[in-house]
Amino acid sequence: MDPKRAEEIRNAEEMVHVTYNGEQVYIEHVDESAGYATVHPLNDKHNKLSVSLSELNEA
Repeated sequence: MDPKRAEEIRNAEEMVHVTYNGEQVYIEHVDESAGYATVHPLNDKHNKLSVSLSELNEA
């Protein structure tokens, strides 16, 4: 996923469906310079993951 698009999704008022390894996730933070995002599965907000932006897909 493009870093700018990830940031747009993170700031969107409406929920945008994003998946990581086939599971829907919520983007909490985007580190554009490192190419990573902090996400959590929609069903487990306490399970935070740092993942490469290239592994995120907009559904």
